Amino acid sequence: MISFPTQYAKIIERIDQIDPVRYSKSRNYLDGAVSYLSPYISRGVISTKQVMEHVLTLGLKYYQVEKFIQELAWRDYWQQVWINKGDLINQDLKHPQPHVVHHEMPASILKGDTGIKAIDKAIEELNRIGYMHNHVRMYVAAMACNIAHSHWLTPARWMYYHLLDGDWASNALSWQWVAGANSNKCYLANQENINRYCHTDQTGTFLDKSYEALGASSSCPEVLQATTLPKLETQLPTTIPLTLDPEIPSVIYTSYNLDPNWKSDIAANRILHLDPIHFKQYPVSSHVISFIIQLAKDNIPGIQLFTGSFDELKRQLLGSQVYFKEHPTTRHYEGVEEERDWMFSVKGYYPSFFSYYKKCKKELAHLKT
Repeated sequence: MISFPTQYAKIIERIDQIDPVRYSKSRNYLDGAVSYLSPYISRGVISTKQVMEHVLTLGLKYYQVEKFIQELAWRDYWQQVWINKGDLINQDLKHPQPHVVHHEMPASILKGDTGIKAIDKAIEELNRIGYMHNHVRMYVAAMACNIAHSHWLTPARWMYYHLLDGDWASNALSWQWVAGANSNKCYLANQENINRYCHTDQTGTFLDKSYEALGASSSCPEVLQATTLPKLETQLPTTIPLTLDPEIPSVIYTSYNLDPNWKSDIAANRILHLDPIHFKQYPVSSHVISFIIQLAKDNIPGIQLFTGSFDELKRQLLGSQVYFKEHPTTRHYEGVEEERDWMFSVKGYYPSFFSYYKKCKKELAHLKT
């Protein structure tokens, strides 16, 4: 059974267990050799650079590790798009999504009752444990956007709400890629594809067609026709007065930055900032909030929780020097902003991942020899 421990030592054990060779061959299969590190990368407990540097110590050839490194780089790429485009990633980024009929989502997807066994099981697991295999996320997005003709934003917010590894840039822009709003074509998956990668043998479903037939059909299957707006609200803990020493700096953590090694060598007030304004825009489930808080408590000694705006937090800091890490959600913070641990020095907006990665590969050139 998939589980996500919150202790740093166990997270490092997962890094040690990475098998890039098996990953490149099997990552699209439901039982493939994926790392299950995504919740810790998304929450900033570990970085893409940290994971890449470990992989580079394994003594493997470049071609053996390239797919794994490339998939890590997708995360940094999506973040660069968010940094450079800001809230524009909440809209159709490149093209209007084609064939949109409504801005809700199929009720059967919300309930996990689509009739596609592998997808329904994955939705049940998403609700229960906060995780869904990346390939199945694409299946769900394709069903919602390209079969049921939902606009991508509402179902993307629903999925993000439940994901322990919720990264809004990766989530929103991947949904747009599937829906054709951030790519040049819509992604489709038929029943044969789902059976292959999910080890099922279902037939006779509304997806049991050729790709030509799926792409040519403009009608929505009956099971996907009823739509709904999911209720997505974040329940944050009530804040209690902070115990602060104004003579030492204050290090501010967020749900996207829970790095236990950051500033660990200095005496500091350590505060996990949970901003209601942020979680109103990007709501997450109680399960996700509990996971975030437990990661902080288990790995950052002396950390305190603060629920409120940054301005409210600043008033309590009594002039203490503030440190925070760069992120699109912390642009309004005041203090010393420190750079995140990027895999490469490549920055800025690139219209495609491969134009971005082409630049990144120059920094990996030494691996090819």
